[in-house]
Amino acid sequence: MKKFSRLSVFGGVLIMAGAALATTVIPPSFDDLVGRAEMIFQGTVTGVRSEWTGEGAQRHIMSYVTVKVEETIKGDPGASVTLQMLGGTVGAETMEVADAPKFKVGDRDILFVENNGTQFIPLVGIMHGRFRVKKDEAGRDAVFTNEGSPLSDVTQLGKSEGAAAGHAMSAQALKQAIHAKAQAQSAQH
Repeated sequence: MKKFSRLSVFGGVLIMAGAALATTVIPPSFDDLVGRAEMIFQGTVTGVRSEWTGEGAQRHIMSYVTVKVEETIKGDPGASVTLQMLGGTVGAETMEVADAPKFKVGDRDILFVENNGTQFIPLVGIMHGRFRVKKDEAGRDAVFTNEGSPLSDVTQLGKSEGAAAGHAMSAQALKQAIHAKAQAQSAQH
């Protein structure tokens, strides 16, 4: 019976660990993204590394994504930021958090960061706190969601999935909207 109890407890711990990695995220509105973010900046990923951390049952893979800050929009990120994110690949072992963004060197993004170092994915709304910056057909910097859909209007953020479809807004237009919202929010406090 003792052996069965240990296996039951161990099985329960595995189920809880699996549940902890599953994510259900309510998409934040634009107001929430700007209000909750401690730092918002545009930058380019310069490094991604993953390593095992912790001991025993607390052992897990962490990834460290270093981003060179090209433009600060809110907060004080400094010249670069290293995001600490749960999950990654070390050797042949991979640990994934559902819906977590996957970064690679060279990615250009506008990031909404909160609780870096204490939150398992330090982006507001997990994948919703990342906006990809890519050149559009006209050669301008345009903004896309983490999933690759064009962001056409910030007022559609937090609403139904297909609502943001259309032509991607420029990175400059998004940054201007963030600045305006951050100023309005700080004036209220």
